[in-house]
Amino acid sequence: MRLDHISFAVGPDGLAGTTVALAGLLNSKFYDGGIHPRFGTRNMIMPLKNGMYLEVVEVLDHPASDKAPFGQAVRTRSEDGGGWLGWVVAVDDMEEVERRIGRHAVPGNRRRPDGINMEWRQIGVRGMQADPQLPFVISWDSDPAEHPSQAGTPEVELVALEIAGDPQRVADWLGQPAIEALEGLEVKWVAPNGTPGIIAAQFSTSEGNIRV
Repeated sequence: MRLDHISFAVGPDGLAGTTVALAGLLNSKFYDGGIHPRFGTRNMIMPLKNGMYLEVVEVLDHPASDKAPFGQAVRTRSEDGGGWLGWVVAVDDMEEVERRIGRHAVPGNRRRPDGINMEWRQIGVRGMQADPQLPFVISWDSDPAEHPSQAGTPEVELVALEIAGDPQRVADWLGQPAIEALEGLEVKWVAPNGTPGIIAAQFSTSEGNIRV
């Protein structure tokens, strides 16, 4: 189990405005990720060092966004002004996670502008909706060489996360590996003062460390 990506929901400026602002702040580039037809969302991604990436996601005016938990979560966060949506861990063995959580993973896909169809399975979005400190889990079915962290030459590194929540709650949800997935990052757990979840992320950039 490893940290795969962190997800940021757009604010009032929409996908274009939000990514322009973050790209300027981090002095790096976003790539068009494409549409998630099953979830009614679309994203842009910034590759990060260490096999991770930053996703900025927008809900679409599409029936799927009303039915799919991920689309619902993105819509709610954006209507609240946008900001950090959650963190996502990747596993090789999804069946073990399915047994632990007690439900089946759902398929996801998005077709990139270059025509490549990215495919994966994911689980735990409903848990994230109910308690945003919890990660959801993804298992990639696509070629590892096409992983979003390989979209360009990563220039930015995620070095720290501030999470309002309880690490024991996370460990109880997905098992100790969920905490181990954050090894290598500086993680500050703080007591929730309102909604739990990611408060901030710190990145190492060409301009120094930037807190978002």
